[in-house]
Amino acid sequence: PWIDKTVKLIPDFGLVNTTTAVWLTHTGFAMPFAIFLLHNYISSLPRDVFEAARIDGADHFTIFWRLVLPLSVPVLAAFAIFQFLWTWNDYLIANTMAGTNPDAIPTTILIANLAGDFGMNEHLLPAAAFVQAFVPLVVFFALQRYFVRGILAGSVKG
Repeated sequence: PWIDKTVKLIPDFGLVNTTTAVWLTHTGFAMPFAIFLLHNYISSLPRDVFEAARIDGADHFTIFWRLVLPLSVPVLAAFAIFQFLWTWNDYLIANTMAGTNPDAIPTTILIANLAGDFGMNEHLLPAAAFVQAFVPLVVFFALQRYFVRGILAGSVKG
């Protein structure tokens, strides 16, 4: 009798063709950028403010919650804009991770599929792309006042 002795080194955890796989992949790609951006910004905050809070009796969590988080709103908004636009306009990762699951297909793939076989319906692409661009425009204009401050945050030592 044949005995299957296959050893699985890396289990798939049931993530094949799921939106969870797409979210985890985007999170993994976003973490280095988030760490870089937030570290540079937070390290540029004045130490005197933290020392004054420490003298007033604030603990680590209070300093973070009452000082660091409110002062970091511009850089968090800038990161949110970048991450949202990257994931909204994603095609490659979503196509690779979501695969053939019809419930996990993002709008970029749906729009690309509108052209049909041999591009017979390619006249639909500009209209669909315009409709899809509405949400990123709303997000950008809602957060744009923080955008420039967040991008420049932590880039210059002074």
